Amino acid sequence: MRLSIGVTDFSWPDKPTEELTAVAVAAEDAGLDTVWVADHLLQADPHSTADSPMLEAYTTLGFLAGRTARIGLGTMVSAVTFRPPALLVKAVTTLDVLSGGRARFGIGAGHHDGEARAMGLPFPPAGERLARVEETVRLALRMWAGDESPFEGEHYRLERLIGSPRPVRRPPILIGGAGERRTLRLVARYADACNVFDIPDGGRTVRDKLAVLARHCEEAGRPYADIEKTISTRLAPGEPAESFARRCEEFAGWGIDHAVVITAGPWPVAGVETLGRAAALVG
Repeated sequence: MRLSIGVTDFSWPDKPTEELTAVAVAAEDAGLDTVWVADHLLQADPHSTADSPMLEAYTTLGFLAGRTARIGLGTMVSAVTFRPPALLVKAVTTLDVLSGGRARFGIGAGHHDGEARAMGLPFPPAGERLARVEETVRLALRMWAGDESPFEGEHYRLERLIGSPRPVRRPPILIGGAGERRTLRLVARYADACNVFDIPDGGRTVRDKLAVLARHCEEAGRPYADIEKTISTRLAPGEPAESFARRCEEFAGWGIDHAVVITAGPWPVAGVETLGRAAALVG
């Protein structure tokens, strides 16, 4: 079971740059897998408010790349409507090159229509957004493979897919969302990882979603085991490492490989250290 932190709240009251750096370094020192950051222009965490500080995701990840050496870096997840696809792929590629191969490519259809209206972002219907996710992932795979031939999709048309420099290694692709008809089918066809939510029903929903994913993998002729199953969950304030480790063991019983952990408010270093102890207990 791998453990990562998800940074969704940047409202440290004092010296936020130093606090963010300390959290990322603590995560690396604790042996955690990845620092994921939310990709929003407005604060979207339900425990915060829309006018709370929110940093742009790829600038933040580039900053953290210069202050860490090993830990993975990615977005959980980038809405496909935020950036033109070539710009998004270039941002992920640049992060991978400058971090020495540590980028993870998290992408999804997006969900925050209020943010889109407030910030002047496009927000087409869900079906179109999912179609754009598929085209963007196809573009990324071709650019990272060095295929410069024209791309003709329903929504994107590129004359030449120039991807220079190439990434150090192809960034793993995580497609966010658990829609059973389209999103999980996209995961089965293209992704290296999926992401489900920790819903308090004893794992019934998670197991059901993973069973659907397994069926889509069978239809696509792809081994289900090839896809990393991640779950987004919270570390409760004051929760001890032993308690969280027991939860991780339960997640593993549901078929989960990797827990991405957020917390209410900005991460404290002590909370990250708790996760490190939990990771050591889980193994």
